[in-house]
Amino acid sequence: MESGSKRTQRDYTLAFKLAVVEQVEKGELTYKQAQTRYGIQGRSTVLVWLRKHGRQGWGRGASCAAMPPDKTPQALTPEQQIKALQVQLKEANEKAQLFEAMLDVLKKDYGVRVVKKPSGQVLAQRLVQGLSVARACRCMGLSRQAYYQGQRRHARRESRAEAVVQLVRDWRVRQPRLGTRKLHHVLREPLGQAGIRLGRDALFDVLRNARMLVPARRAYHKTTDSHHRLRRHPNLLKAGEQQVCARASEQVWVADITYLPTADKFVYLSLVTDAYSRKIVGWHVHDSLQTEPMAQALKMALRARQSHQRLVHHSDRGIQYCSSYYQSIHRRHGLYCSMTDGYDCYQNALAERVNGILKGELLLQRPANLEQARRMVGESVRIYNTERPHLSLKMQTPDAVHRASLAGIRRLELPSQVST
Repeated sequence: MESGSKRTQRDYTLAFKLAVVEQVEKGELTYKQAQTRYGIQGRSTVLVWLRKHGRQGWGRGASCAAMPPDKTPQALTPEQQIKALQVQLKEANEKAQLFEAMLDVLKKDYGVRVVKKPSGQVLAQRLVQGLSVARACRCMGLSRQAYYQGQRRHARRESRAEAVVQLVRDWRVRQPRLGTRKLHHVLREPLGQAGIRLGRDALFDVLRNARMLVPARRAYHKTTDSHHRLRRHPNLLKAGEQQVCARASEQVWVADITYLPTADKFVYLSLVTDAYSRKIVGWHVHDSLQTEPMAQALKMALRARQSHQRLVHHSDRGIQYCSSYYQSIHRRHGLYCSMTDGYDCYQNALAERVNGILKGELLLQRPANLEQARRMVGESVRIYNTERPHLSLKMQTPDAVHRASLAGIRRLELPSQVST
């Protein structure tokens, strides 16, 4: 029925009338609210329904009889008081049995611990006035000794968590997004000196309660132009018979370019990373995607090169890496060029991972300009190479693994030099 048409009593079904009457008598709506909500026409339509289908009658003073009397209720007799108390006691017992059954289901079927910790909070916060520890423990089926022992254990855990959180804050001053597994490794000695024994999962719990877990960040910005006619070299790192695997430092270098936002404009970061030690051996921050400034990272890596073994340079198929200027540096230093098969970031995953570590863990503040970006990148590279433990290196730093590998190579080359 449309709201604009005139309706009569026959237009409303009996079920609808009874539902409205029930809502009004329960106090959910007044009769005027019911008229407004359901679009009931007429001033006294709902009142008529109340008198016909509800508790109100048609006689004189029916509306007054339906309302509670204004006078104060008479005092109950002792028999009435006993009966009322018996009803209340029965309802309280049924409620207690219901809650006990619910607790049993939670403990047996879901493994939820709902007794010790919540009860301790209830007593500590005095949520139930006049409830003593003895009566509460009796209701929970615990002894007072067990309750106080649990409180002492809770206080020790809180104190331990505060000490751990403070140590984590000290480490994250320089590495703000250092992960929990790496924190567990670097904090073993400080925690041992403080007499604190803490496992990896327990550290996760402490940081989760303190809201100090590191959330993941995802960003995407394309810096590679692989649609060109320059020569593309084959992928020497791809699985197969001719696959090249890094067995030591300075055997495979991976290179990539990423962007850095500044307050002024975007700048770009070129990186060259050793595939074996994960050490950043060359880097440069520049304000354009031209080949000459981008090649400064490779030149830095070549100046610090210490061995003369075969070296493979792996990158994507970007126009900068395929340019004649960049390839002339390869020929001059005897580098073997390797490139991805297409625009597939997984074929240069190591370089992409190093980009993510620098930008996601260390370069969190936006630099103001190019000079500030270079200074911040230099500090972040030093922290990454010398301080940050690497999961793939068995929690060693890239610089330590790089130096140890080069020392082994020099020991192998020395006898051959002496024999010649």
